[in-house]
Amino acid sequence: MPVRLQTAVVSDIGHYRTSNQDAAFTASWGAAVADGVGGGPSGDLASAAFVHRLVPEHVRIEDADELVVRIREANWDLRAHVRRDPALQGMATTFTGIFVTPAGRVLLAHTGDSRAYLLRHAQLERQTRDDSYVQALVDRGLLAPEAAASHPRRNIITASLAGGEEDVITVSDREPVVGDRWLLCSDGVSDYLDDEEIGLALLRNRPLAAAASALVRLALDAGSRDNATAVVCDVVAGEFDRRENAAFAGSAAELFQEYLDVSA
Repeated sequence: MPVRLQTAVVSDIGHYRTSNQDAAFTASWGAAVADGVGGGPSGDLASAAFVHRLVPEHVRIEDADELVVRIREANWDLRAHVRRDPALQGMATTFTGIFVTPAGRVLLAHTGDSRAYLLRHAQLERQTRDDSYVQALVDRGLLAPEAAASHPRRNIITASLAGGEEDVITVSDREPVVGDRWLLCSDGVSDYLDDEEIGLALLRNRPLAAAASALVRLALDAGSRDNATAVVCDVVAGEFDRRENAAFAGSAAELFQEYLDVSA
C-alpha cells in the first residue's frame, strides 16, 4: 500500500547559542534533521550544506542502496566545501532521516546522536542508537542507561559525516503502519526529555505543529543549552508527490534561500 508523510518542524536557536547549527527538511516523501558537530568549525554550514545537497532534483529513492548513494554524494559535497576553503577543515554533522519509497516502505538513515523515535499504537520506541562515547559505555555495561543523560561526556560523538571516505551511516528498511508517528530530533531535545515526556507530548498534541512546538518548548523549559529541533511525521495512506519541494528549517533555511526547482 502506498504511503506518504504529513510533517511539521520546529527549530529554535535556544537560550544559550548564538547560531542555529541544526538543519531540517520536510516533505511528503521524506524528512530529516542534521546537527552540526559542536566544537568544530561552521557546524551550521555543515548541516545546512548536507541537507540541501541530499535533496534530489527528482525524488526517486527506490530503495536503501539508492539512499546510501545520495547520502554519500551529499557527504562528498562537504569535502568539496573544505577543499574550497581549508578553514572549514573538521566541519561535520550528524544526520537522522526517514524516506518513503514507491513500494510503500520507510527507510531510516542515521549517524551521530540525533535520534528517531516511533510512536505506534500509543507505544514509544527509540529507533536509533547514539553513536556516542556514553552509549559505548552503556553497551559495555560500564554505565547505567539512566545515568547517560547526566554524564559529563554525553556530548562526545563517535560517528558523523565530515566528507570522509570512512564515514559510516546506517540505513534500515521498515514496514510502515498507517497512523505511525515519527519524531526526528536533535540532542538539544532528546538530552533533556525522557521517553515518557516525549511519548506524552506526541500523544497529547495530535496536530503535528503542536507536537513539534511542545517538544521544543519542553526541552527549552527543562534547561536545554543547545539548539532544539523537532520534526514530527505522521504516516498516512496515499501516494507522495515526487516533485514536491522540500521545506527547510534551522540553518538550512537561514543559509540557503535559493529555490530548488524539482518541477522540470
